[in-house]
Amino acid sequence: MRWSSAVSDISSLTRAVDNTAEQVEIGLDGPSADLVFVFISSHHSPSYYSVVELVHSRFPGATVIGCSAGGVIGAGHEVEKTPGVAMTAASLPGVVITPFEFESDELPSPDAAPSAWEALIGVPASDHPSIVLLPDPFTIPSDALVEGLDYAYPGSVKIGGLASGGTVNGANALFSNKGTRRSGAVGVALSGNVVIDSVVAQGCRPIGTPMVVTGADDNVITELSGELPLDVLRNLFEEGDEREKRLIRRSLQIGVLMDPFQDEYEAGDFLIRNVIGADGDNGALAVGERIREGQVVQFHVHDASSASNDLGASLMRYASDHPDASPSGVLLFTGLGRGERLFGRADHDTDLLQSVVGSMPITGFFCNGEIGPVGGSTFLHGYTSSFALFRPKEPAAV
Repeated sequence: MRWSSAVSDISSLTRAVDNTAEQVEIGLDGPSADLVFVFISSHHSPSYYSVVELVHSRFPGATVIGCSAGGVIGAGHEVEKTPGVAMTAASLPGVVITPFEFESDELPSPDAAPSAWEALIGVPASDHPSIVLLPDPFTIPSDALVEGLDYAYPGSVKIGGLASGGTVNGANALFSNKGTRRSGAVGVALSGNVVIDSVVAQGCRPIGTPMVVTGADDNVITELSGELPLDVLRNLFEEGDEREKRLIRRSLQIGVLMDPFQDEYEAGDFLIRNVIGADGDNGALAVGERIREGQVVQFHVHDASSASNDLGASLMRYASDHPDASPSGVLLFTGLGRGERLFGRADHDTDLLQSVVGSMPITGFFCNGEIGPVGGSTFLHGYTSSFALFRPKEPAAV
């Protein structure tokens, strides 16, 4: 297995694709590309329909998958404010590559059998595929899509990001072997001699203490460990210093522990969701997730320092849990609110990955939402960095 990555800020799409393709071919150093991911900034939107043809002219035998982007990442470098083309190519011996694409009206119904989802993707669950998914946020229900794939492929990694760069229906683009489309979803299922390890860093740190939900109605928490949620939050606010109070006002989140049987937990074990409203009359809080009584929750806040520390801790856990892993390539799906907007400089997340895990080709884009697993289930996130680290299932013969 061999990966190579490149990025270009040349304003001409044709020249940018040629430039990245040339660098990628040099990085592959001989093997032909079986799979190419390409992410194109919105500066090139007038030429979106020529992307696949341009890529296939350089890699005629490869499967091509990609999308438009609000910013791109290639060769470990982030390009946000200028034209950008990011490309990675992989030689994948022993890997079965199954591309897919579909529209919203092709999604199975909520009560459909797993076989309907297998037919949609084109791979049986018994093959244990890893799935990279690129939906358009305006034209397909991404939450329902992710939930359906989790149901049909419970043992498989599902990871990816929502196409970005456009702000209205039809402005984004999705790329596949069949060309460019403006709606639906594209992706690829990989089975055989490949493993995708996932690292999902949600960019928050906990405040206060974990509490048990003792009253809930759908996405409204009415009681926390016997107290009114709004009272708990007020106490947190009063006990905090000025910085903490500012973060509670501006970036309050709530973490929901997803594993009901987990007795010990840390920040990365919580699914982070927005606090979207409060009722001053009854002390309830509305949050961006359905809540059940008995679940453990904890308030969180989000800022650059929290995001950096959270990512560092997540990568350290990965390195500790996979001491012998040697990823060949990485896809990074990161939120539009990260990058320079959050950290004040480019390459924060890619630099941290390489300093903790090691140097490797890193490619990706800034997404309208990130897809990745937390606590054994797959979710749609925001402000997250979701890493897919590719390595062979079997070590290469010596």
